[in-house]
Amino acid sequence: MGKVITVANQKGGVGKTTTAVNLASAVASIGKKVLLIDLDPQGNTTSGFGIQKRSVTASIYDVLTGEKEAREAIAPTKYRVDVIPSNIQLSGAAIELIELPRREGRLREGIAGIIENYDFIFIDCPPSLDLLTLNGLCACDTVLIPIQCEFFALEGLSELMSTIRNVKAKYNPYLDIEGIVLTMYDGRLNLTLQVVNEVKKHFGNKLYKTTIPRNVRLSEAPSFGAPVNFYDPASKGAEAYLDLAVEFVKNNK
Repeated sequence: MGKVITVANQKGGVGKTTTAVNLASAVASIGKKVLLIDLDPQGNTTSGFGIQKRSVTASIYDVLTGEKEAREAIAPTKYRVDVIPSNIQLSGAAIELIELPRREGRLREGIAGIIENYDFIFIDCPPSLDLLTLNGLCACDTVLIPIQCEFFALEGLSELMSTIRNVKAKYNPYLDIEGIVLTMYDGRLNLTLQVVNEVKKHFGNKLYKTTIPRNVRLSEAPSFGAPVNFYDPASKGAEAYLDLAVEFVKNNK
């Protein structure tokens, strides 16, 4: 049985999708079978693997609404990661889901039949605490939280933790924190070190030792429709996500 990990943070610009794309690709590169689900209406994870959003014939929207089974929506990629893509239809899904039965559990039900086919399933959530993110939190075993090394990131983290506690109490009693990843890390800045110390104080061993630096190649890779370990495997960004993947897999043995 595979493990389902939701990558979530309601604050935008923290490297959430960058982490989902590049960690999934790095984990696949070390021999694990990986599926990545794009639960964000912006579809950046989809295009990050070179999938044309407009040409998608089956997406996560169809899975959530029950129009198609998850296996019908899987798009294999040349990067060793399978993707269930997102497209513009998903932007209205949060409203449509309100009318459907078991609205918070649609994703969990939709992927139940394919979990055993993978070692790890990653879910990239939108940068908000809406019904789509709730579905992601209800469908997963653990939550991976990328946070930017800045003061406001800590405020957003406390809100997210409150949401996770509520979801655990009401819908998903086994929900746990997979880990916290520090992104856009610059060890020369005092603020960065303050954020690190604050996160360590509250989360201890849940904080990954690997940090993700600011890196131009990480920013460029999506426009080429490739994870950074294929776009520029020698870059600092690619090396950091490979280190994170090794640490992630080691934690999950």
